[in-house]
Amino acid sequence: MQTLRSVGRGASARKYDIITALGAYALAQGKHDQRRVLRLITLITARYNWARDELCVGQREIARLWSVDTRTVKREMAIWRASGWLVVKQQGARGRVTRHGFDMDRMLEDTAAHWSAVGPDFELRMGESDEPKVVPLPLKGTVTPPDVASGTEWSLAQAVLHREDAGLYASWIAGLDRVERAGGQLTLRAPSRFHGAYVQTHLERRILQTCQDVDSDVTEVRIVF
Repeated sequence: MQTLRSVGRGASARKYDIITALGAYALAQGKHDQRRVLRLITLITARYNWARDELCVGQREIARLWSVDTRTVKREMAIWRASGWLVVKQQGARGRVTRHGFDMDRMLEDTAAHWSAVGPDFELRMGESDEPKVVPLPLKGTVTPPDVASGTEWSLAQAVLHREDAGLYASWIAGLDRVERAGGQLTLRAPSRFHGAYVQTHLERRILQTCQDVDSDVTEVRIVF
């Protein structure tokens, strides 16, 4: 079963896939569950940040979106948390809104029995592995490690990636230049459109995780070219 990525090439199609899977699942349920999933789909499409896997919306705003009261919102959110579909990432405190994320893998597991209702092509596509296939370019000579004297999060992350896979580093990582850091967003520039698109598709998630390992304040990596 594939893991749906929300960023990079093909992300839009994958977003439609998860919504389709939820819809097919809902239509096979009773009217109460259908309405519950419809509320979830509306919340996802209206307020979910796919790139950050983050839902940061107050209960009053959700109640207005759903045309219900806040008691209904609390009940529905509790049901989704109990099912494992909704995950608390940071509990709200002192007026702050609780940050949630969605466990897409769990959603796929729970809706898999209804993929065939969409069609064999959808069922086949959703069942395929989505593990990135990264192709390192042929190496010539020794790969020089990055200079970490600057102490930036990117230089440190590059050092980690170089140590883990020198060939991968030389092929795709070394050519990425640090442009700026704005809050939690780190912007990197690729040397070409092809290079940037390849990194977005196959390596963006790994780069983000490595950056977060050296600097937990990094929340997003943006690739420009």
